[in-house]
Amino acid sequence: MNKNYYAIIMAGGIGSRFWPISRTSHPKQFLDILGTGKTLIQNTYDRFLKVCPKENIYVVTNENYTNLVKTQLPDMADQQILTEPVMRNTAPCIAYGCFKIESINPDAAIVVAPSDHLILDETAFVNTIEKSLQLATKKECLITLGIKPSRPDTGYGYIQYTDQVLSEDFYKVKTFTEKPTLEIATTFIQSGDFLWNAGIFVWSAKAILNAFSRYLPEMNEIFADARPVYNSDKEKNHIHKAYQQCTNISIDYGIMEKADNVFVLPSEFGWSDLGTWASIYQLAEKDYVGNAVIPSEKVIMYDSSNCMVNVPGEKLVILQGLHDFIVVESNNTLLICPRDQEQNVKQVVADVKTKFGAKYI
Repeated sequence: MNKNYYAIIMAGGIGSRFWPISRTSHPKQFLDILGTGKTLIQNTYDRFLKVCPKENIYVVTNENYTNLVKTQLPDMADQQILTEPVMRNTAPCIAYGCFKIESINPDAAIVVAPSDHLILDETAFVNTIEKSLQLATKKECLITLGIKPSRPDTGYGYIQYTDQVLSEDFYKVKTFTEKPTLEIATTFIQSGDFLWNAGIFVWSAKAILNAFSRYLPEMNEIFADARPVYNSDKEKNHIHKAYQQCTNISIDYGIMEKADNVFVLPSEFGWSDLGTWASIYQLAEKDYVGNAVIPSEKVIMYDSSNCMVNVPGEKLVILQGLHDFIVVESNNTLLICPRDQEQNVKQVVADVKTKFGAKYI
């Protein structure tokens, strides 16, 4: 296993689309949302154990989730858990992780990935990451993984690529597009040169630090100034103060859309970002009338079809005459809504917070 290979797992999100199961105090990356016996972050960590040594895996998360990470990933040392005092999107999170790793090993090649995605074909995933890390070690390029799209989905970002190729399989990126309308997404699929943006990145420490220096100089300065304190007792206090100065910006918008050395590797490894209940429904086992019930021990359904049901295992639930609905209960909260209106959940969460305070959030 290559000792220059590192992984950064981003685990700071609050997963509000999976409310009420996902709460601010216990978000979806720390849940076994698919009923596999492992949480999403545990599955992500296990995948990266096949790519790099366990001491080379880092988690960046909100300070409030430190104990959750320690409990669920007991093999991680304290210095491998990087905490953020506030949410500032992906650019500061990635800058922190990459600067810290570079201070330990300037020759590092790094993969950065969210903690809450599903990968069905782990062998293909590991091969894809290793291939990308090999190229990142040789060339100063920023690599992103693009998923070959199976349908015009409006929930994903899209990457358009050109014919310019690096090392046979990596294509020069032309444009990034955030979640498009269905009409535009359909055009993208028909054109054949668009991929879904998986939000997984690979680069050398040198390449990404050069990119921060060029495209986000103020943020670069914040984390470069911290070089004397990385891996010391002073690191946490210094970074927590410095974080307050960071702008709230994504790595896509801050660097990837601007840089001229970005390449995409078209990939297929059974990926889903598990962004909504619809994505869970799509992946879950269903009965002969399309109901997905997790867990299913004490749920009885009459004349009901195509429902996504997630309720506490000990609760007896009877549903009759319900079609194409989401039924979720957790934390003393019950949510029932049509499957085609699940995008409203974020607004529901905001309304609940306004009416009842943070108690139910």
